[in-house]
Amino acid sequence: MIPRYITKELKSALQRQAAVVLVGPRQVGKTTLALDIGESIDALYLDLENLTDRNKLSDPTLFLENYEDKLVILDEVHRTPDIFSSLRGIIDRGRRRGKRYGRFLILGSASIELLRQSGESLAGRVTQVYLTPLSALEVDDSSKARDQLWLRGGFPDSYLANNDVTSFSLRTDFIKTYLERDVAIFGSRIPSALLERLWMMLAHNQGNILNASGLAQALEISAQSVTRYIDLLVDLLLVRRLAPYRSNVGKRMVKSPKIYVRDSGIVHALLNIVEIQHLYGHPVIGRSWEGWVIETLVSVLPWGASSFYYRSQAGAEIDLVIEFRDGTVWAIEIKRSISKRVSRGFYAACDDIEPARCFVVHGREDRFPISHSIHAIGVRQLAEEIAGTG
Repeated sequence: MIPRYITKELKSALQRQAAVVLVGPRQVGKTTLALDIGESIDALYLDLENLTDRNKLSDPTLFLENYEDKLVILDEVHRTPDIFSSLRGIIDRGRRRGKRYGRFLILGSASIELLRQSGESLAGRVTQVYLTPLSALEVDDSSKARDQLWLRGGFPDSYLANNDVTSFSLRTDFIKTYLERDVAIFGSRIPSALLERLWMMLAHNQGNILNASGLAQALEISAQSVTRYIDLLVDLLLVRRLAPYRSNVGKRMVKSPKIYVRDSGIVHALLNIVEIQHLYGHPVIGRSWEGWVIETLVSVLPWGASSFYYRSQAGAEIDLVIEFRDGTVWAIEIKRSISKRVSRGFYAACDDIEPARCFVVHGREDRFPISHSIHAIGVRQLAEEIAGTG
């Protein structure tokens, strides 16, 4: 098992709250992480995809109150959405008997709906923890491991596959499973072929400003439908909408979000990129690298920090703006090759928003100054710096 960055956070959450919801896309490693934690404390694991385990919860109160002294892991909880109302009563009765922490670890693959259900039913009794695909901080500190992670993406089975072809096949199966099975489970009646075309178009437009009207015209559907379908992919933690940074600089700003397919391996599978040599010659390479770096850095943001991009109508641009809880702002330019000059737009944007620190993330691990205020840095090093601010 690859040690996961959020393990410490997850254990801490279980020690301060009765219920913890571990959210992440399918096959990201939620069950593996939960079982690893559960084995050390003799937890009870229930897989609610399994009919036998699901039938045990036909009367959740009667069954679960027999395990008051154990952590209960509820996997694939979307299969029993009504359970949250029962958990509230179980947690409250346990609290009166001194059982206040570490009662339930709830695993789910959808973001908004699961958080809404748990938040409404378990208000004050639950906290959420997000498990992302593997990041640069969770693999070997070598250029080979980094390139493998970038090419194959961070889903553990894909990253650890015996070869690139096997990894590619696993990712195409993953895409098919979401299109044919998971979308229907989460209640959206969307033709799988249409959603696949949209997903592929988003991969071709990786890192671009979202143009829902243009996508709608190409797909021959309404812009409202495109927005709704993208909402679904966002809720399933498969797509990121990176919001524009709003600052009081008196500039005309771009107001639409940037759109990214979150996992680089899925980007490459959607674009039929199997090997690293193919990626090096593909037009998406720069935007693929940008998206991968953004996901790596965002995955380690401390509590209260937010991520944005910045672009003015005059051409001032920052790939990633991080605003920390105390209002401190960092500006990050992303370039795979440091041989390329830092753009005038980055300098102009830094003049606009006056960040506390400015970085250019490049494809190596050495660190050096570009100017008195801008440093070139590797993605792993910058991720470690961001994580250290928490």
